[in-house]
Amino acid sequence: MTETENNRRGAGWAALACALALAFTAVGACAEEPAGGVDWATLQPQQQQLLQKYQGQWSQLPPERQAALARGSQRWLAMSPQQRSESKQRFEQWRALSPAQREQMRDRWRQFKSLPPDQQAHIRENFRKFNQLPPDQRARLRDRWRQMTPEQRQRVRERVRERRAH
Repeated sequence: MTETENNRRGAGWAALACALALAFTAVGACAEEPAGGVDWATLQPQQQQLLQKYQGQWSQLPPERQAALARGSQRWLAMSPQQRSESKQRFEQWRALSPAQREQMRDRWRQFKSLPPDQQAHIRENFRKFNQLPPDQRARLRDRWRQMTPEQRQRVRERVRERRAH
């Protein structure tokens, strides 16, 4: 397999991982479950303002949802205006997906999270490299992948695994 094919494969996983991370961050769904909830009074004033629509029902929310919303609001407040704009855009893309597409992405996110840290890092690095390519080259690589049959894609995946094993 060529380096380009290897980058393309990793870039696909990494693109999925990044999109899901940002989409789940926006809805507070990707956090690990904590042991307990978050008391509304312990939130910073900026977090309370950001989460004000939940104030009336906060105590009825599951503890893991409270913690996820609290973490998500902290991340949101730490973002630059450009990062917030990009996050909103990705969230809108997420909302535009069908329920089946969302579930497929959730499954792939779980697969990614189940990978060993070194494989996750490799995928992230390939994603970084992929994003540094010119847009037209990225589009060509995506088109080539889409045009492959499932069997061709499987052969590419197997070659990547063999290459990593050596």
